[in-house]
Amino acid sequence: MDRFDAMRLFTRVVERRSFTVAANDMEVPRSTVTKVIADLEKRLGVRLLQRTTRVVRPTLDGEAYYRRCLRILDDIEDAEGGFSGAEPRGMLRIEVQGTLARYFLMPGFPAFLERYPALQITMSEGDRWVDLVQEGVDCVLRYGVLPDSELVARQVAMLDRLTCATPRYLERFGTPTGLDALDGHRMVAIRQMSTGNVTPLEFVVGDDLKSAALPCPLAVTGTESYLAGIELGLGMAQVPRFHVVDQLKSGSLVEILRDTPPPSQPVSLLYPRSRQLSPRVRAFLDWAAGEFANSPLLSQPKAG
Repeated sequence: MDRFDAMRLFTRVVERRSFTVAANDMEVPRSTVTKVIADLEKRLGVRLLQRTTRVVRPTLDGEAYYRRCLRILDDIEDAEGGFSGAEPRGMLRIEVQGTLARYFLMPGFPAFLERYPALQITMSEGDRWVDLVQEGVDCVLRYGVLPDSELVARQVAMLDRLTCATPRYLERFGTPTGLDALDGHRMVAIRQMSTGNVTPLEFVVGDDLKSAALPCPLAVTGTESYLAGIELGLGMAQVPRFHVVDQLKSGSLVEILRDTPPPSQPVSLLYPRSRQLSPRVRAFLDWAAGEFANSPLLSQPKAG
């Protein structure tokens, strides 16, 4: 077994957390896996894997070696695929914000994987800023204004947002008719994980952007908890319209301050320049952009 095949076998052990399952995946005897890993550890002079009776996990050195193996194997696949015109294949690693994935990507995954049967998707969810190259991630899907970076960004949508609250909240605190009527009101807040800061409410007034930091009985870091806090009547909040279409129709949430809406926010796919010609990434980017462009969720009429 050459070094590249040994790398492929090692990465499969790390991903599957099992010598036996990796051996079955790669269609080799388990004894071959054991020998290959032992030879790797001997050649590198470090322990790559921690073995227990139930699971196999990479050591710190093993995790670092795994990341490097991914980059090397990706470069080989991409170089060969780019010249041969072969179908995209291999592992596609993406990082997404969970709500966006569940609404816009996952419904189309069956058709995407049927179209590209040689692809496998590993999807992680989070809002943190990912070092794509260091962590072996092919691309990320992000909501909001992006910080400056060396990544290539492809905007795939602009999400219309609104300010809303429950009828119960509005009965208790009143329905504000303008920004000068926010005294005494509360908000459910999003707390940024990177800074710990609470994001204020934002309103577009003509050509200006105004903000209001109201008292917040609840501040969360997750989208689902944020929506739950709104629905419990803990305060007013601002959300993408697609996320509350059903609640607006049923009347469990009410849109307020329509004349001064929050600014729309972009949705973007980001990827390293080194992945720009990857058949896997190119196929995913084009497909994901189409899923947003054709989504009925982004053409919903405003509740009136």
